[in-house]
Amino acid sequence: MRQVRVMTYDSALIIGASGGIGSALAQTVDATNVTTLSRSEDGFDITNEASIAGFAESLPGPFDLIFDATGALEISGVGPEKSFGAITPEAMAQQFAVNAIGPALIFKHFKDHLPRDRRSLMVTLSARVGSIGDNRLGGWVSYRAAKAALNQIVKTASIELSRTHKQAICAALHPGTVRTPLTEKYVGAHPAVSTEEAAHNLLIVMNGLSVKNTGGFFDWQGERVVW
Repeated sequence: MRQVRVMTYDSALIIGASGGIGSALAQTVDATNVTTLSRSEDGFDITNEASIAGFAESLPGPFDLIFDATGALEISGVGPEKSFGAITPEAMAQQFAVNAIGPALIFKHFKDHLPRDRRSLMVTLSARVGSIGDNRLGGWVSYRAAKAALNQIVKTASIELSRTHKQAICAALHPGTVRTPLTEKYVGAHPAVSTEEAAHNLLIVMNGLSVKNTGGFFDWQGERVVW
């Protein structure tokens, strides 16, 4: 694990805090006040705008860091497709609801919880397989497409946010291959890290981001990922 001092935040909001990476981030982030939201603990529903809006209204903020750690590779028992022949409209719609529409609604309802007078971050978990330029194997159609849509959402959100929050940074981060119960059967021979190490790596990357990086897509080493 890289030994680099990470930034201290006055306040942080971790959304999706019951998941592997979200839980590790909530325990690792150096913040005076850490607020967490999750479906299992709080009833926060990423697929329901009323739920998202309700929690946004109930939390006072501001938050120097808003980290969206929601997302799913396998939904309702349906995993990534191996080919176009396996696509179903229902599974694809669920992928977009969780991995693209939900994060867009988080931005819609939580962006004004960022302070306007100092550096702040609004970050979401993306995935390298959402990169169009890096796609060499095919497959995983719905998940890839939803994450590609998420990357466009982040880029567009960063432009809007820059008009009102001059010091805000909006970014998509790829955490690498992380060992969790949900991803275990998809890891295969790929090197994987623990959720704790993944959280630490992401915090280091966020530490190095500046306003000039807003709207970008970066991996766990801080390297820019092609769109």
